[in-house]
Amino acid sequence: MTAGGPRISIITITMNSARYLEDTIRSVAEQDYPDIEYVVVDGGSSDSTLEIIARNETVIDRSISEPDEGIADAMNKGLALATGDYVYFLHSDDYLEGPGVISRAAGFLEAERDIVLFSIHLDKDGIKTLRRPRGFGPWMNFKTGVYHQSAICSARLFERIGAFDTDFRVTMDYDFFLRAYRDGVRPRIVDLPLATMRLVGVSSQDDWAALRRRFAEERRTHAKNCRPAALRALYALYWPLYLAYRRVSQPLRR
Repeated sequence: MTAGGPRISIITITMNSARYLEDTIRSVAEQDYPDIEYVVVDGGSSDSTLEIIARNETVIDRSISEPDEGIADAMNKGLALATGDYVYFLHSDDYLEGPGVISRAAGFLEAERDIVLFSIHLDKDGIKTLRRPRGFGPWMNFKTGVYHQSAICSARLFERIGAFDTDFRVTMDYDFFLRAYRDGVRPRIVDLPLATMRLVGVSSQDDWAALRRRFAEERRTHAKNCRPAALRALYALYWPLYLAYRRVSQPLRR
């Protein structure tokens, strides 16, 4: 930690991200916070992503480009390269909310808090809506109320509870935050929009096939992390009812 505040490692993972990556990098380059470390992990892109990374090498402190085993694996590679006191994941479809936002966010980081949660904007087809995190509570045993773009986490938290589980293709962030909740972490919640998340990635797919894959991973997340008999009994009731509800409420898609 420097005299000016903690070092914050911002990690961007990419794969054929040429459409939006320049916006993501620019939003980091414009920050006025004095101690940002920027890490970019590319999965072996075949479009112009690598050209964009090379063009911005003065902004990026560390980068790699190689095949990976999925999003969680790429995020873990970023963690291995990061040296900051705090870690923030800003994926290649996302961007920070203005040049001073990291400076403002850093003012809310506390030594005794392993996670600080901020608001974010969701951008669907150019229409932005504000989302405030729910934080952690009993509902975390069923659904996450946290977007990873809203969370700045201490490096020591990853050291204590581990990195992202590569067995999950979509819900690796839910698994991580559920582990943190069950470890006793209680985040601070700040009403400051930190970033905009474009709803274009794999986690934003809302056709029934994609939702079924997500729900299957959520069930595995529950089985992994929530072992008390009472919770298992609740899940036996919850999942059939929840799946039936979502199937009925989901518009038919082709």
